[in-house]
Amino acid sequence: MSTDWGTLLSCKKSLKTVTEFAHGEMSGRDFYSRFANTEGGGIVRNLLRDHGVVYSKRLARKALSRRGA
Repeated sequence: MSTDWGTLLSCKKSLKTVTEFAHGEMSGRDFYSRFANTEGGGIVRNLLRDHGVVYSKRLARKALSRRGA
């Protein structure tokens, strides 16, 4: 199953959160906490569970670069 980056990068607040996570300014736990009880919460939970924190950060950087953010 692939990650729905469109949902995670859909608004400025979540874009800022993903950017902070991707650039190492936020831990995996903080990243998960910011998305708890939101539409993207399940996506983030599955991302971290399936890939781990280090690879999830790499995927986030890749998604941001492809989006042009």
